[in-house]
Amino acid sequence: MSILVTGGAGYIGSHIALALLDDGSDVVVADNLSTGLRALVPAGAAFERVDLRDREKLADLMVEYGVEAVIHCAASTVVPDSVMDPLGYYENNILGTLTLLQAMQAGKVRRLIFSSTAAVYNPEGRSLISEHENPDPVSPYGASKLMAERMVRDMAVAGDVDFTILRYFNVAGADPMGRSGQSTPAATHLIKVAAEVACGARSTLTIFGTEWPTPDGTGVRDYVHVSDLAQAHISALKSLDGPAHNSTLNCGYGRGSSVRDVIHAVERATGEVLPVNVAPARPGDLAEVVADARALRRALNWKPQYDDLDVIVRHSLEWESKRMLSQLEN
Repeated sequence: MSILVTGGAGYIGSHIALALLDDGSDVVVADNLSTGLRALVPAGAAFERVDLRDREKLADLMVEYGVEAVIHCAASTVVPDSVMDPLGYYENNILGTLTLLQAMQAGKVRRLIFSSTAAVYNPEGRSLISEHENPDPVSPYGASKLMAERMVRDMAVAGDVDFTILRYFNVAGADPMGRSGQSTPAATHLIKVAAEVACGARSTLTIFGTEWPTPDGTGVRDYVHVSDLAQAHISALKSLDGPAHNSTLNCGYGRGSSVRDVIHAVERATGEVLPVNVAPARPGDLAEVVADARALRRALNWKPQYDDLDVIVRHSLEWESKRMLSQLEN
């Protein structure tokens, strides 16, 4: 099967492209490199530099490569940035998805795995968030992804697409074989930033808010290993004609770790105390976001391999060390 991965030069997209290649698929990566890196596109994948809002070029490359399915990862994803630039997020995430769907329609490509986010929810103190919760995003990022989800579902009702929507919780870690990892400049993901601090690439880690209604006062998130997440996409693609058909599934492990839990995991791995600052909570942040992921496990028979915070942190540190060594050598 020939599969188009939008955003495949980015963190999550590159891991999905790797998993597809490992599974024997032909992979085409489409990315405008606004945040992605050409070096993250796996060897063996075709690469096309294209903006998702270029409908004609998208349609042409689907025909050229005989694309049979699309995994749509390309998006702007930083919650605080979306609060500062809501229109930019609506344009990129909504209009980009619209033109992609139009290109798929023109090319008669029906199969779609859509990358969504837990930011479509407003937990309001609930310990676990299920797919049955009514979405109520508190940030423009979450709102933009929810609107994109709606477009996908409406296309399915019209008979033009078969889909699975995967709502990511907090994705972290790196490829266990060191082939890819989080490389975005000025990244905001906690475990990525903590790994950079531990490796000397940043001077300090900032905790945003210490008075949340959580056990230690810091924010709690469901951290899912990026390689486990990539395998969920493979399983969804293979189950698209069965239990994954036109479904929406949370991608997480079903348990949360606090900011301080992450700091302690990094300190265990390095044997060093991590330098930490405290700052006020950021706009759009939430106290606790943890997945009820039972539907994912049932529908896809998903069996994660790296469901361990210490493993996630270790792989992140290994990737960061490799990046720093490469920069020194260059």
